[in-house]
Amino acid sequence: MALSREDVLACLKQVKAPSGVDLVEAGLVRALNVDGTSVRFVMEVDLPDPFLPAKAEAEEKLTALGAKSVSIVMTAHSKSTPPPDLKPSRQAEPAGPAKIPGVARIIAVASGKGGVGKSTVAANLACALAAEGRRVGMLDADVYGPSQPRMLGVSGRPQSPDGKLILPLRNYGVTMMSIGLMTNEDQAVVWRGPMLMGALQQMLTQVQWGALDVLIVDLPPGTGDVQMTLAQKAHLDGAVIVSTPQDVALLDARKGIDMFNQMNTPILGMIENMSTHICSQCGHEEHMFGHGGVKSEAEKLGVPLLAEIPLHLDIRLAADGGAPIVVSKPDSAQAQGFRSVAKALIEAGKA
Repeated sequence: MALSREDVLACLKQVKAPSGVDLVEAGLVRALNVDGTSVRFVMEVDLPDPFLPAKAEAEEKLTALGAKSVSIVMTAHSKSTPPPDLKPSRQAEPAGPAKIPGVARIIAVASGKGGVGKSTVAANLACALAAEGRRVGMLDADVYGPSQPRMLGVSGRPQSPDGKLILPLRNYGVTMMSIGLMTNEDQAVVWRGPMLMGALQQMLTQVQWGALDVLIVDLPPGTGDVQMTLAQKAHLDGAVIVSTPQDVALLDARKGIDMFNQMNTPILGMIENMSTHICSQCGHEEHMFGHGGVKSEAEKLGVPLLAEIPLHLDIRLAADGGAPIVVSKPDSAQAQGFRSVAKALIEAGKA
């Protein structure tokens, strides 16, 4: 029997927070989503540990109510944290980036601006690496615009049998985790920076990734909280920068590259996406966004130009259909561009 939002809230009112007030009255239940017998919400707390018994009790009561799937994501947001000191400090040095157990390498796929096809490139690169026999994971860190579940044809809700580790989903040989699996496609993620960073850390460290040769991280565009948190918390082996050839995109791409340089993350190479368009009717080739801009930029930086990916209808249709071009048409010229990037990274010992 499908559960109603009112049923779930009434059930959660029976669970007390450490303060003695129920979870609903305490305002701890955020982003509640009730879909049939699936219940998902976020608990925004100061410190996670004191709330673990309440979390376990909530899961138990919701299961007894009839919920077949319960997902409670806890994010820490300390109200007592003082405002950041923007002046450089030479005293307390933050803990350095750490390796994720079982994950040999982490590669970030990044762009300076949105709309350049970064997520499409990330999905195809992950599938191309899997096709080359690598054990591949995909972390969709584009929290405000998660598109990997659609592109990789993944649906369903991640489970957490012990309430601690989250079990990721898998398709096309790629193990995948995304905040998009916790929300509906049309549901906005309205989170502040601390909640965002807490969710990213959970997806990095509390997901049972297993043994991976490489974890691809699809970053949001720009140089914000997610990029900084990832570079500070996880040991990044390198970044692949995606850009279209026009000057506006390259201006933002340079900022992204500069951010990774400041974070001591090596640039593994650049990919020029939407490099050229060939008319399917007459065969005329047209450089709609210019041509060669990314190649010139890569030469200035002394990094490889990994590929020039065309603007092609089949790539878009494949991504929208949940089977990237590398999977749906592996022998096509469009797929070969992504396969060549995967082979180059493997040969260089980066993937």
